[in-house]
Amino acid sequence: MAKTQNYGAETRAKAVWLVREHAGDYESEFAAMRAVAGRLGMSAETVRKWVRQAETDEGKAPGVTTEEAAQVRALRRKVAELERTIEILSAATGFFARAHDPRLG
Repeated sequence: MAKTQNYGAETRAKAVWLVREHAGDYESEFAAMRAVAGRLGMSAETVRKWVRQAETDEGKAPGVTTEEAAQVRALRRKVAELERTIEILSAATGFFARAHDPRLG
């Protein structure tokens, strides 16, 4: 499996800006992405994904924005937490119901 590296928002913004700024200097947008990726020491696919995500975030392309994706992740964490809480409370309810059942004691 390939090693993944996390780049900061500043690096992402710089890469997207460089591709947009210099796209006309190359035969294709992807050629510009490859050149920018080489200069910044990352894969062209990483830069391509950033450019496409920036287009989505700006409303220029369909898809899930970065903000929406963050909200979905937060909501999924909250749901998992609530499900764990319900599981604990259900177990506790069953325990106390058995402990206080006059037929069992």
